[in-house]
Amino acid sequence: MSVALAAQLREGTKKAHTMAENTGFVSCFLKGVVDKLSYRRLVANLYFLYTAMEEEIGKLKDHPVVGPIAYDQLNRRAVLEEDMAYYFGADWRNQVQPTPGAQIYIDRIHQVAKEAPELLVGHHYTRYIGDLSGGQILKNIAQKAMNLGEHDGLRFYEFDAIPDEKGFKVGYRQALDALPIDQATADRIVEEANQAFHLNMTMFQELEGNLVAAIGKVLFGFLTRRQRSGSTEAVAA
Repeated sequence: MSVALAAQLREGTKKAHTMAENTGFVSCFLKGVVDKLSYRRLVANLYFLYTAMEEEIGKLKDHPVVGPIAYDQLNRRAVLEEDMAYYFGADWRNQVQPTPGAQIYIDRIHQVAKEAPELLVGHHYTRYIGDLSGGQILKNIAQKAMNLGEHDGLRFYEFDAIPDEKGFKVGYRQALDALPIDQATADRIVEEANQAFHLNMTMFQELEGNLVAAIGKVLFGFLTRRQRSGSTEAVAA
């Protein structure tokens, strides 16, 4: 019997989704305030995160619950490698490592894959469908904020293997609803999806310090220039 998992995931994660969007880093990003140093650290975290996710999902292609949603078209590791080379150069593999918050997230993915693989569905939904749904908007924001070329450092947001995103999401929701699970398992998957959002928030909060410092540096430079030109009255007002 179907437990309407797709609708339960959508409704059951609304609060956590809103909380994640209201973190300082994401809020600034959505307003077009993007510090390139913070952003490239985010990209590095995402590389390690998706590497873990896709390694574990790849091992579970025959799992009755995980297998049906293990769509290769969603995989992000290869495109993230392109973005890493753009931001860090050819030697990027020797320059980067996950932040502590990202490592906690990665460890959780490995733990779930080992102890309760069905819960990976919650992580899969949170990450991939979120990226697919908002990818083009976020790409445009990042491109304008950092003055990037059409594809430079933005491959993460491009799903070349999915020409019809709306149709794909319909099929994905149908696959979720057809999973052979009971309500108790559905509840645990929704709970894990909320955990994924909270792990995301921790990762975003680590990047806020760099963003605040960058904004402060810009503001300091602006004030300094005004003082040198003798135009501090407007700032004081």
